[in-house]
Amino acid sequence: MILDRGQGALVWDIEGREYIDGTCGLWQCPVGHGRTELAEAAAAQIGRLEFYSSFGDYSNEPSIRLADRLLSLAPAGIERVFFTNGGSEGNETAIKLARLAHRNNGEPERTIILARAGGYHGMGSGSLAATGIDRLREGYGPLMPGIEFLGKPHGVVHGPEATDLLVAELEERIAQIGPERIAAFIGEPVLGVGGMVPPPEGYWPRVQEVLRRHGILLILDEIVTAFGRTGHWFAAEHFGVEPDMIVVAKGLSSGYIPMGAVLIGRRVLDLADGATFLHGFTYNGHPVGAAVSLANIDILEREGLLDRAKKLGDRLLTALKPLEELDHVLEVRGVGLMLGVEFASGDAAAVQSGARMEGVIVRASGANIVLSPPLVISEEQVDKLAQVLIRQVRAAG
Repeated sequence: MILDRGQGALVWDIEGREYIDGTCGLWQCPVGHGRTELAEAAAAQIGRLEFYSSFGDYSNEPSIRLADRLLSLAPAGIERVFFTNGGSEGNETAIKLARLAHRNNGEPERTIILARAGGYHGMGSGSLAATGIDRLREGYGPLMPGIEFLGKPHGVVHGPEATDLLVAELEERIAQIGPERIAAFIGEPVLGVGGMVPPPEGYWPRVQEVLRRHGILLILDEIVTAFGRTGHWFAAEHFGVEPDMIVVAKGLSSGYIPMGAVLIGRRVLDLADGATFLHGFTYNGHPVGAAVSLANIDILEREGLLDRAKKLGDRLLTALKPLEELDHVLEVRGVGLMLGVEFASGDAAAVQSGARMEGVIVRASGANIVLSPPLVISEEQVDKLAQVLIRQVRAAG
């Protein structure tokens, strides 16, 4: 499938066929396709300063303004920004920084990273090692050591006591490993590739309490969830937590320019205590990426897209929820404009193919169909997406 152009929540292939984009490509375009404001921001910055390294004592004005803007939007406790080019790089950065901070605090044995089955954190050495999806890890071993996996935070699978069971597992695993050996816990607020799975009620505040009690840092992978997807700037707000690091990408620039960042909290800075962080990538703090990201955030604010995510997410979830009455559907779930339909068994590839034939792009991820349309999608487009998906899911039974 070769795409040619896009506008809003629609894309067209080279044959002129129109599709509703139900996935935002890879969840990256909350403001939609074809925004001339972002093209103009990029062109203006390229004409002024296309790029210069941010290593050493170099910087540029757009990246400084973007860092300030991100800190103004971030949850309490976030005080620094380290720019990257995307999500995998961000998680690599957060893992390295967590270990360095503890080492500099006189605890070099704190190297273990807790992660979860079903979590996706990228394709780098550390980020893939922390990814709890077996099919993505096959053939690449040995991966970076020092990762310990916990259970998938799936409320339906674990039942009404899900949060208690998952928190008990966390406590037990920390005791087995020894808290003095654990650097950080990394997790997506809502599992993305793993099926758009929200955690059970009360999960994140209780996890945070356990981690803080044991001096373990919390890294929230908000590569998918940040910048309006859940109806908030950050899903940390939605779930009521104050993480030590937040990794963002995708929606930061709506994918118009590769851009990412790690937002760093006071606890990390106190542990690191001025340690030199010998780490970086050629295009860190890219001025064009920063200029586009600033314009992107302006659009999200000006057009009220965070509230729109809540409103249209509720509309789509309400339309799809009756699918749970089907024997072959395990669950229909969602937070804001990120939704999942999970089959009781098998995979969802046929639904993805069938929907595309009807002019709707959705994504199959194992036994799940995952949805994350642009936040600018219209009510009519939401309704068509739902109608097509309902037909295809019914046919899959």
